[in-house]
Amino acid sequence: MTKTINGATFRKMLFAGCSNLEKNKKYVDSLNVFPVPDGDTGTNTYLTLKSAINEINNCTSNDLEELSDALAKGSLRGARGNSGVILSQILKGISQVTKTCTEITTKQFAKALKEGAAVAYQAVTKPKEGTILTVIRTMAEEAGTACKKMSDFEDFMKYVIDKGEEILQKTPEMLPVLAKAGVIDAGGRALMVIFQGFYKVIINDESFEFEMNDTTENVNTPQEFHVNLEALADIEYGYCTEFMIIHMYKKTTESDIDKLCEKLMSIGDSVNCAGDLSLVRIHVHTNEPNKALQYGLELGELYGLKIENMREQNRELRKLAESKNEKPYGMVSVCAGDGLSAVFKDLGVDYIIEGGQTMNPSADDIAKAVDIVPSKNVFVFPNNKNIILAAEQAKALTQKHIYVIPTTTVPQGISAILAFNADVDKDENIKAMNESCKSVRSGSLTNAVRTTNVDGFDIKEGEIIGLDESHIRAKSDSIEQTLEDLLQNLVNDDSVNITLFYGAGVEESQAMQMQEKLANKFENCEVTAIYGGQPVYYYIVSVE
Repeated sequence: MTKTINGATFRKMLFAGCSNLEKNKKYVDSLNVFPVPDGDTGTNTYLTLKSAINEINNCTSNDLEELSDALAKGSLRGARGNSGVILSQILKGISQVTKTCTEITTKQFAKALKEGAAVAYQAVTKPKEGTILTVIRTMAEEAGTACKKMSDFEDFMKYVIDKGEEILQKTPEMLPVLAKAGVIDAGGRALMVIFQGFYKVIINDESFEFEMNDTTENVNTPQEFHVNLEALADIEYGYCTEFMIIHMYKKTTESDIDKLCEKLMSIGDSVNCAGDLSLVRIHVHTNEPNKALQYGLELGELYGLKIENMREQNRELRKLAESKNEKPYGMVSVCAGDGLSAVFKDLGVDYIIEGGQTMNPSADDIAKAVDIVPSKNVFVFPNNKNIILAAEQAKALTQKHIYVIPTTTVPQGISAILAFNADVDKDENIKAMNESCKSVRSGSLTNAVRTTNVDGFDIKEGEIIGLDESHIRAKSDSIEQTLEDLLQNLVNDDSVNITLFYGAGVEESQAMQMQEKLANKFENCEVTAIYGGQPVYYYIVSVE
């Protein structure tokens, strides 16, 4: 049981956090898509903390005041990148509390986290939720509550880390660019890696292994991380510009530092101004680094200049991602509904274009999706007769090879993909997939949008109608009755499987009841109900 942390333990915790980040910095780099996709958050935060460790190594004692001053000074001097500067401010805030302690209790550590969050938020000109800021703030808030009930650091630290992980996994909900790329925030992950190192020392476990469990939609394990190239968007401000201002002029005031931040915001974004009249650390993304440096020279001398071309970093990251993820064949499918999307992804489809009836994607939409897929050869499944032509036209909009399998329904698309064989060539696959489409009969249930007479039916607006691939085959006021009548037209003596993809307006319990009822009606068929989540259609039906 650990009730307090002394200087020696605090030193070990910082060393362990840095060591753990060094081991995992490449993985953290791979998550980096915000604020720009330049793939260096892990490296920058590691080098920031490593600078603090170097300063701490010069401390001759384990006095908490001396160690804390070294932590603040070293991390600020070595801060690199947006996340590195923010991390330095978190550590500065923490050190402002720990330096006043002879030994740190859970209440004092909670207070330190609160100060770390406050200082970090203050340093960022336009704080963005869904980042490392959100993670440290949440951990601080949870720590403030937990310390009132937990005096043992083992329980306390585990609780705070668990809460940090919870909010980290929610960062894609706060930042669309993270959700689009299928990753959690890289800076937040770096912070959690550091705290896992702290925890290793607290539990005194030399064999402790840190395992990342990033569960967002497209994130795999660190060894098989797949970069979503769509997330590597164009960069508005091309140069990451960093420098320190030292030996301030006598006329320079704190308000001059604030004015400097305002000037930097007028020529770029991701602005961080951290420090005081003894030293200010500047970070800005801009297309005019010369102006940023000139503004800094108005306050004092410049030191530690670093200007990086982020557009070139972005290009290199794209090349790396493409080379790592390249495979012989890729797949793009069109569908609407999260359940159907999940089915296609489970079958190995690389990219889902949301669309279908009433929302047809353009040729450009399809070409862009194809360009994202990590393969030069891409099969496209339109799954709607109105999308086939656009898919064909997309061939002229990309340098990749597009092979359109003319699927007109979702069941045809699923059947075609199931026929894919990675061990045979393109031509054999095209033949097999086209033949597989012919083996499935498709149907769907929806509401009539107007009163009319078609295919021999007098239909009233709002009635439930059942369609096969080209005609209305059933209608009634009941979803269940219309589905039964439609299947009566689709099922024949050779049919063995009926799959019901249930979507808009159908509860799971209703679908399960329908599955049981149809299994009794069509005794020679295996009936399966699967959540499709599709709009417009109550059911999409596959009969094979």
